[in-house]
Amino acid sequence: MLPDTPYGPLTLVAEGDALAGLYMTDQRHRPPQESFGQPADLTEPPFAAAAHQLHAYFDGALTDFDLPLAPQGTPFQRRVWDALREIPYGATLSYGQLAERLGKPSAARAVGLANGKNPIGIIIPCHRVIGASGSLTGYGGGLDRKRRLLDFERGGGARADGRRADGAPGQEALFG
Repeated sequence: MLPDTPYGPLTLVAEGDALAGLYMTDQRHRPPQESFGQPADLTEPPFAAAAHQLHAYFDGALTDFDLPLAPQGTPFQRRVWDALREIPYGATLSYGQLAERLGKPSAARAVGLANGKNPIGIIIPCHRVIGASGSLTGYGGGLDRKRRLLDFERGGGARADGRRADGAPGQEALFG
């Protein structure tokens, strides 16, 4: 567990040498704590690399994670999660736009459901998906965290050290 982050404690879960979960407290669709297995040392793989990259992200020094991931889900869910990783840092995409990119233009609701089941929040950036009108809609970690993550990535939020993050002003940026 990473206890001290700007978004509260984060629980990291591994499957072999790959990260299989990153869960926030009070997160929707969070598995029961006892299903995570025995606590492990954050200095061991893959936790050390994940912790290092997450701290760099929160410090404003990292915009793209490079970690071995093993999210468990259906083939469609994994396609959605792969597509989420293609949304650039600081940008957003609507559920409908993401569905179109997947070749399923009428599947915006299915994309939204898969997005909500993302087991590796922040690293697989489901917070970058918004409603068609540009509004913030559902987020497993809560809308306040989603707003704060988007503001942070756009340069309007504070880094882990409390200083303002570098980047574009806090305006809506659709990736499309």
